[in-house]
Parts: sequence; C-alpha cells; structure tokens
Amino acid sequence: MENIALLLIFWYGILHAFGADHLTAIADFSIGKNKRKTMLITTMFAIGHGISLFIFAKILETYKISDEILAYGDVISASVILGMGIYLLFLVFTNRINLSKHIHDGKEHIHIYFGKAHTHTNKDVSSAFAIGTLMGIGGVRGMLVTLGLVESASVDFTMVLAFTLGVMIIFLAFGAFILYINKNLLNSQENIKRVFTVAGVISVIVGTNFLLG
Repeated sequence: MENIALLLIFWYGILHAFGADHLTAIADFSIGKNKRKTMLITTMFAIGHGISLFIFAKILETYKISDEILAYGDVISASVILGMGIYLLFLVFTNRINLSKHIHDGKEHIHIYFGKAHTHTNKDVSSAFAIGTLMGIGGVRGMLVTLGLVESASVDFTMVLAFTLGVMIIFLAFGAFILYINKNLLNSQENIKRVFTVAGVISVIVGTNFLLG
C-alpha cells in the first residue's frame, strides 16, 4: 500500500506541475538565462514547492482550517503570477532588459541582463525558491485529497519527496524548452522585447484568470 501511495503522490506531482501558473512562473524566471541558471531555477522552484506543501500539510493535520481560508492559497499563487507579469511588462516598456554580446575563444556569447549594469548574481535562483515556496500553499488541498484516496492519515517526508520529484521532472523538461527559446530566439534586442512581452502578457492573463476563477 505504501508503494502505491508514493506512486499516486508522484503522479499527482506530475499533474500538478502542468498547472498554467507553475509553468508561467518557470518561464518568467528562466527566459534569458543560461543552461546552468535555468536548471537551478527550475530545481529550486520545485524544492521550494515541495517544502512549502509539506509544512502546510502537516499544519492541516493538526489544525482544522476551513476551505474558505485555504482558498486564499490559490489567491496568493494567482497574485504572484499577475505581479510577475506586470513587472516583466514594466521592464520591457521602460527599456530595462538589455543584451550584450561577447566573443570568447572565437565564439559569440549573448548575455541578457536587467537594468543599466551587467552583473552576475544568484538573486533569481533564490527568488525562484521563494516563489515556489509561496505558491506551494495553493497545492495543499490537492495533496490532502490525493492522500485521502490512498487512506493515508499522515504526510511524511517520503511522500513530499515523491511529489517534488514528479514536479521536478516536468519543470526540468519545460526548462529545456525555455533553453531552446533562449538559444534560438533571444539573439537581438527586438526579439528580446517580443519574447518578454509575450511572457508578461501571458502571466497577466493567467494570473487574472485564476483570481477571477
């Protein structure tokens, strides 16, 4: 029974990762990043998501919280997506997304950065972890429903690990798709504006749809 439960949780993680809000968040953070940074972002988002879900699921095992209050988790997720979309559009229309080309060992390398100066930081990785953690609140109810199907009364670490692995598989696959976009489309300032505008508009639409729904 335990193995069946883990498989169901793993499958739930895969299905959960296909949510438009999750893929939109991954795209917003990964567009314009190199391979290493994109894989780090997707991995940290999935880990943050799993940790958050584990913590809140354990809380719900101890304290009875109404569905009305739990619904605010979805509101938080939607607000995050909407906010990221608005921020991306702000960056585009204020010309804060820039492109720099360098030649290393005879090969051209393109760097995309935000603001006036080209700097190397890991803020986007830590931000992806934080956003993944925050958005994990919205998945708690689905996890508990899945546990109910396997008659499990307690959420343990192995279940959350199975869920996180399911989420991570889809996120990494989607990250590979974003890498293709980064490599083949983000090669000019004009294309950068187009791609980030599309990402921003999609984020606003997805976020607004979740809030209204």
